[in-house]
Amino acid sequence: MTPWAAHLPPGLAPDDVHLLAAASLPGSWTARWAADPAHPTVHDDREGWITADELEHRSRAVAGRLAHAGLVPGERVLISAAASVELVVAHVAAIRLGLVVIPANTGYLEREVAHIVTDAAPSLAVVDDEERGRWIAAAAGDREVLVVGTDVAIPDGPDPAWLDGVGSDDPAILAYTSGTTGSPKGALLSHGNLLSSAEALRLAWRWSPDDRLVLPLPLFHMHGLGVGLHGTLTAGASVVLRRGFEVADTLGAIGEHQATLFFGVPTMWSRLASSGRLDELRALRLGVSGSAPLAAALHEEITAGSGQRLIERYGMTETVMNVSNPYDGDRRPGTVGLPLPGVDLRLAEGTDEILLQGPNVFSGYWQRPEATAETFVDGWFATGDVGALDGDGYLRIVGRRKELIISGGYNVYPREVEDVLRAHGDVIDVAVVGLPHPDWGEQVIAVVEGAPGPTSEADLLALATAGLAAYKRPKRVVFVEALPRNALGKVVKGDVVDQVR
Repeated sequence: MTPWAAHLPPGLAPDDVHLLAAASLPGSWTARWAADPAHPTVHDDREGWITADELEHRSRAVAGRLAHAGLVPGERVLISAAASVELVVAHVAAIRLGLVVIPANTGYLEREVAHIVTDAAPSLAVVDDEERGRWIAAAAGDREVLVVGTDVAIPDGPDPAWLDGVGSDDPAILAYTSGTTGSPKGALLSHGNLLSSAEALRLAWRWSPDDRLVLPLPLFHMHGLGVGLHGTLTAGASVVLRRGFEVADTLGAIGEHQATLFFGVPTMWSRLASSGRLDELRALRLGVSGSAPLAAALHEEITAGSGQRLIERYGMTETVMNVSNPYDGDRRPGTVGLPLPGVDLRLAEGTDEILLQGPNVFSGYWQRPEATAETFVDGWFATGDVGALDGDGYLRIVGRRKELIISGGYNVYPREVEDVLRAHGDVIDVAVVGLPHPDWGEQVIAVVEGAPGPTSEADLLALATAGLAAYKRPKRVVFVEALPRNALGKVVKGDVVDQVR
């Protein structure tokens, strides 16, 4: 039996799973819209709910405008704006037209925006900030880029003949890596990559039209866009968009809209846990955590306070979703679970690097043939993550190969050290890095979020001594007010190193 059979609903066999039956994202979405045109589909606080039929007609109209402006399948469209109904309409229109969407972080500064514009050469930019629009125009230079707002207020045009004509191999998203180390690279994802992952999650998480997701995650990241939005549309469900995360706002939206689903990153779950209001999550059908490691202790705290046994999962920009704890079965804290439908996973001999194959795996990096070649090993995508499998096949993420610290000839994976130190009740979060050392090569340093007080360096070093071999123990503990994070709450290790140098 294939390992991912554990994710299938009762009565469904692996041979009955056809992840690419709809061929493309529009193929899946338009069928859902036609089946239930009046279904409430997307909500924001400005417009309220729009139905499936309204999303179809509005995105069709915007697609006509874009085609009338001269855009043709394969051209790139940079989209950088806060989550809104208008943004979803523009995104869906571009996807239906066969354009390649570049989701760009709204927190990027001019240099970062210029890198993407220069690298990807978009023909159109959809933004909600005039300054960002000027940065895009300046970076494009002599090559003209049409810059519009999220309402895409340009002249109307007829329905393009090629609307919804894309196939599974056609490109859909050019997603730039989060850039926690080095310059971001563009991962080119096809309709098949995105559809197969959304379909796998629909099956694995029992996602149905009856579900309503509260989504405070940004739509420029794969967690919010490829999982939250695309998953909702593929399942024919409903999504309540939030412009950011605040405990009161999130819990208010969950209650007001009788939500069944909430997806968050560990920092969100941590803030919910410390709010004293976890009990308000009991009505959810499912809570999911991802994009960064979820501490096992936090997992148990959320279960105790809300009754929610969170599903932790594992995905990447280049592969959308790979692995998930099962809906039916043991959801094991500290693990990310079992391969999702369609995904093959193995650990590289000698390094335990996680290798992946499947319809969700991208074809390569945009105009980076050397980087692409380095990333694939005999047809398997090398993730850069180091993993361990237990006797039941559950995957645990040990750390990143590039974050490996070599001290005195011994390998130290930061994740293992971080997990030990997070067990201290006064530690908000911790990042472990290696700094150059003349004798040891690298020295293990723990950077702890929160000012020193009741918790001292000696306390944490004692904890490390009790739980780690000598070569893994931090030689120094540095307290900082806040660890540097990207927009999804993931700690940026390169910036941590700069904090303590």
